[in-house]
Amino acid sequence: MEEGQIGVLNKKVDDLTSGVNRLSYQFDAYLRSQGTNLKGKGALMGKDKYTQDFSEDENEERGNWSGRLDFLLACLGYAVGLGNVWRFPYLCYKNGGAVFFIPYVIMLVFVGMPIFFMELSLGQYTSQGPLTCWEMAPIFKGVGVGMVVVSGLVGIYYNMIIAWSFYYLFASFQRLLPWQECGQPWNTEYCIKPGQGLNLSSSAECTGYEGYNETTVPTPMGYYANASTGWCYESAAQTQGVGIFDKVVAKAVGISPMLPSEEYLKYSVWQQNKDGSSGIENLGEIHWELVLCLLLSWIVVCLALVKGVKSSGKVVYFTALFPYFVLVILFVRGFTLEGYEKGIEFYIMNIQWEKLSDAQVWKDAAVQIFFSLSASWGGLIALASYNRFHNDALRDTLIVSISNCLTSFFAGFVIFAFLGFLAQATDQDVSDVVDSGVGLAFIVYPAAVTLIPPAAISPLWAVLFFGMLITLGLDSEFALMETVTTAFMDQFPKLRKHKGLVILGFSAIFFLLGLTMCTSGGEAMLTVIDTYAGGWNVLVIAFLECICISYVYGVFRFKNDIRVMLGPTVCCCTPWSICFPWWMLCWSFFTPAGVLFVLVFSWVGYTPIGAGYPIWADGMGWAMTLTVIVSIVFTPIFYFIFGVQGSMGERFHYMTNPTPYWGPALVKHRADVKHLPDFVQDPHSEASLGATNAQNEFKVNEAGYNNQAYQQQSLAY
Repeated sequence: MEEGQIGVLNKKVDDLTSGVNRLSYQFDAYLRSQGTNLKGKGALMGKDKYTQDFSEDENEERGNWSGRLDFLLACLGYAVGLGNVWRFPYLCYKNGGAVFFIPYVIMLVFVGMPIFFMELSLGQYTSQGPLTCWEMAPIFKGVGVGMVVVSGLVGIYYNMIIAWSFYYLFASFQRLLPWQECGQPWNTEYCIKPGQGLNLSSSAECTGYEGYNETTVPTPMGYYANASTGWCYESAAQTQGVGIFDKVVAKAVGISPMLPSEEYLKYSVWQQNKDGSSGIENLGEIHWELVLCLLLSWIVVCLALVKGVKSSGKVVYFTALFPYFVLVILFVRGFTLEGYEKGIEFYIMNIQWEKLSDAQVWKDAAVQIFFSLSASWGGLIALASYNRFHNDALRDTLIVSISNCLTSFFAGFVIFAFLGFLAQATDQDVSDVVDSGVGLAFIVYPAAVTLIPPAAISPLWAVLFFGMLITLGLDSEFALMETVTTAFMDQFPKLRKHKGLVILGFSAIFFLLGLTMCTSGGEAMLTVIDTYAGGWNVLVIAFLECICISYVYGVFRFKNDIRVMLGPTVCCCTPWSICFPWWMLCWSFFTPAGVLFVLVFSWVGYTPIGAGYPIWADGMGWAMTLTVIVSIVFTPIFYFIFGVQGSMGERFHYMTNPTPYWGPALVKHRADVKHLPDFVQDPHSEASLGATNAQNEFKVNEAGYNNQAYQQQSLAY
């Protein structure tokens, strides 16, 4: 038999096998629906009903995750991001060392986990994204719009950070790292390698300094002292500084030593003007190197999402797990470096119990937990909407939340081990080298890499670190883009057939909007967006989510919704009826109180973005923030005026009660909803559609306004 015929035969066998499996599963489902007690595999109906089949999509229109771990890894990658590596360790050091874990864990339990579980349950129960999952109370549709706006704004600048990481990754593939030495075209006279600056106290020490210049005999170096700057230079040409002899004068004129890694970032990567004129008021020209890196970042995102969760669900097996592989390697190497113990001592051993009485510490813990889990950005709802209906969302909540917390804790050991080594190598205190955010990722760590012996493999550590940053960022970027595109396609379902074009279209738009950050002043633009796009407006969203679920729709209704979805037991063996009281208390009291505390504290302690930024930059930032708030407020007003007909009372009743479309997406799951009387099992059937005003999809019929099922008290169930 020819090879081509064998291939055709094998394909037919595979198709036949797949068809048999599908028919077998459908037959079993039919028998279960008829109450037949099957023997052997799947004998227990309580178990079979909640067994998930991954051989085909449960929701053929929207699609589902292909594997059991796809969703879990996607959520883990979304939650574990850059902040776990470059912000959490700094907060521990800043807020009393190990003491910080007390408010951190408390905020995780009372604020982070409840919102995480609420959003996973909401997305999974409705199989809808953040824009269309609010049919339980349409007045909150604006919350979904706000989520999409936040995710879009954050996605624009987040990919720019990934682009910087790509730039560094490519620059690391050379024997001598470009930020390893001074004397490069982009360096200034104030560039001094770590540990090589002279400790001088007067101009006389500068001019009379004796060193070993190609001889073992102390020889006058011929250094030149500039009294107007307080700096000591190698020669009168003042092309290379060697140290400061008058710190007061140097500070007054704004001149300080700069590491080669800092100058590389500012003057080579960002290509800022050396006179300090680059900024949001002077963006300068667009730099093609950064444009290409940004384009590469968006190409990677497009390729990963081109088939939605079918493709991104496979990519996350690498992007979510690779950072842990790198962290373990860096952990082992870090604990073999001299001085690592100094860093670890600063990280957790510098215990300050009095910090527990500082409200700022609790605020920092709440903000870190809140934003580390990426709650209330809409991403969790979007990712969960592709789950199968009976997926154990509570189990996934516990796994991802605890893993995220432990990852932050573990990353702190890695980062501070290297900071301790850098402090030892440069004869400084750890407090002098510690940093967070961009400074830690692109200045401090690259400087430490150049000092790790042997120097020949320094590029290896750089490649691993920036590869880790890229994968950490991509996971979050995938979810941010999935949030925007899912919401858009849920609002306009016909576009699902053109998913690839939708992804490409949004990526192109966001790429063009991100070009302003490819300029010399792009870092300033990124800082403004970072400060205001996902700030306290997200806290407003979280607070309104709790109000919607607990007091408008009803927390007991939501409890029964979850019971229909997860079954009588959760996390394998725990009765849902025993778990629920805890989540009820959190959603109704603890979580909104915690969010409100952080929100008020943020308002009271508000300060403008900082020195070097004009007033209009704050105005631009507030405009981004208010875009979200306006979306939350005016969307329901628009629906109230144009989307619903009837008297004012009827309109308000409709906007604050479940519509006939509320509930599971599939009819077979809606049939299990017994806790709402007169619940519409098939809102898309001809009978149900006939009861809806054909002129307006948001208006229900008169019977709908008076439906007794929705006139119960919010906590009646």
